[in-house]
Amino acid sequence: MTVSPPVLSARRLAKAYGSRTLFSDVALTVARGERVGLLGINGTGKSTLLRVLAGVEPADEGTVDRARDASVLYLPQEPELDAGKSPRAIVEEGLAEWRDATHRHEEVSRRIAVEGASDALVAEQSALADRIEHLGGWSRGHVAEDMLHKLGVRDIERPVGTMSGGERRRVALARVLVARPALAILDEPTNHLDTATIDWLEEFLANDWDGAVLMVTHDRYVLDAICDRIVELENGALTEYQGGYGDYLEQKAERLAHAERAESNRLNLLRRETAWLMRGARARTTKQKARIQRAEALVAAEPPREAGRVELSGLEAGAAGLGKSVLDLEGVTIEVGGRALVSDLTLHLVGGDRIGIIGPNGAGKTSLLRAVTGELQPSRGTVTRGTRTRVALFDQARAQLRDDWSVLDNVVEREGADRTGAGVVTIGARTMETRTYLEQFLFDSTKQRQKVGSLSGGERARVALAKMLRSGANLLLLDEPTNDLDIATLSALEELLESWPGCVLVVSHDRYFLDRVATSILAFEPNGVVRYPGNYTTYLSLRARPSAAPPPFPAATKSPAKSAEPGALKPLTYAERLELDGLLDVISAAEERVGATERALNDPAIWASEPERARQLGADLEAARAEVERLTSRWESLESRRGATARR
Repeated sequence: MTVSPPVLSARRLAKAYGSRTLFSDVALTVARGERVGLLGINGTGKSTLLRVLAGVEPADEGTVDRARDASVLYLPQEPELDAGKSPRAIVEEGLAEWRDATHRHEEVSRRIAVEGASDALVAEQSALADRIEHLGGWSRGHVAEDMLHKLGVRDIERPVGTMSGGERRRVALARVLVARPALAILDEPTNHLDTATIDWLEEFLANDWDGAVLMVTHDRYVLDAICDRIVELENGALTEYQGGYGDYLEQKAERLAHAERAESNRLNLLRRETAWLMRGARARTTKQKARIQRAEALVAAEPPREAGRVELSGLEAGAAGLGKSVLDLEGVTIEVGGRALVSDLTLHLVGGDRIGIIGPNGAGKTSLLRAVTGELQPSRGTVTRGTRTRVALFDQARAQLRDDWSVLDNVVEREGADRTGAGVVTIGARTMETRTYLEQFLFDSTKQRQKVGSLSGGERARVALAKMLRSGANLLLLDEPTNDLDIATLSALEELLESWPGCVLVVSHDRYFLDRVATSILAFEPNGVVRYPGNYTTYLSLRARPSAAPPPFPAATKSPAKSAEPGALKPLTYAERLELDGLLDVISAAEERVGATERALNDPAIWASEPERARQLGADLEAARAEVERLTSRWESLESRRGATARR
């Protein structure tokens, strides 16, 4: 197997802040063209390690060597851009090397035409031509605009100082990608990208990128599709795993199992050696001295340390019970700045619904959540929350946190809780001290007193999560919860939501997260907001059939009442069960008729040659749509009654 030369090589790196060591004696080599993922829980020092490798921050010890001809570019989580420049101007900075090479090639070519083809000029011209090809070819003038468009930046002449943090990150990412460095060091490149753009970025890095990549990302599908190797920063050291995310999981499970077996063997040997010493054996012989030294070494040896993991199991017991009605949206239209973001949306939630909300940036996903909380009033329609529905919002900016308060104060929602007592947290039938509760989120006593404004993005997210889950809410509104959270915490959150007894509305671009959590997908599409049954993968399979409308989704407005209560839903009769079993096929056939009629009406020739038939087709289309609505309503009614019977 051919081994590519290294583009970057680091040896014996160490970095500490005060008394806290982030990493020590770290070594890492990235070969040309290699894709490496860097994992680790929040706060272990992943971003610091990237900055050291990129040359942005010095290491306390160790060296970082880069290949002489290799360019290295770094995308930080919070890029610093010239506020007065436009996205186009900033991204074109990434083409500076290409522009210099093409301008020099033009100059050398003119000199050859005037002075003749000397060996030196011909050699330089050839080298420049090779360099231009390596940097992407001769026709790159349009590449800045094209890259911005692909990353979802539309207004490319607007000063970046007026843009949101997410838009600025996309501009910075575009600048790195157009430059095509030998090594791109990317810190959370998928943050603030919608699912369609992440799909494109994944495809681009996997198939169109010839440089090396070292990235920190929580997107497990990206890790699996792109990475040749994954390194994990844990307890200050790097551990290497070959392959993508799935390979990492298998290899780490085996490594942990091996460590557990080794520790079990160590403890067994320690017990035997200790028992031998306690019998009073005299240390007279070399053999006995060796046994004593071995026993002392076993006593002194530390067991393998496990990285901390957020512990959320059992917190679902803290959700308040749901009432008959959870959340009903009827004909809701949301307008912002004179633009309709949501039009005539009807949505009904029942217990256990976990709806993933997807769509392009700026489509109105966050505005929909704000309408549910009551912060934003719809232009038309009604938003009705059940009498027992308690709502908690986990917002993108973590705006509900006070930066000048400590972690403990924020969760208790009282300044000075450190000094006056933090109280207790009640989770279902379980009561614990708030300090103990926060330890489940990896905040020790020192961290609990730290100001939130000084925390990392991942730590702030954990504070917001702790605050939300102690509130007793049963309807969780999560706006991009996967931003900044490490994979271990995401996994814990996924497990919690899978057993959540209430309802969840989650805006997320993380496809893996949506596959684990969502029971349905609410997609912001060009023709409106559409609800699809199932998780993200199911949504993709349904969307891939453009000729067929998505299957109708049950829209029961009430949680079913118990049979003993007045007005309880009646069980289905045998005939109704047979009807329900075949109703989806009937609906699909009706939707096919709607589609066929629409296609016929879309033919311009029919209006010119057969106006009467065109008018009849218009009437037929209205009738076909009405039939689909009637059948869908019947299906919803029968399905809700079947669900009510099953839950009794």
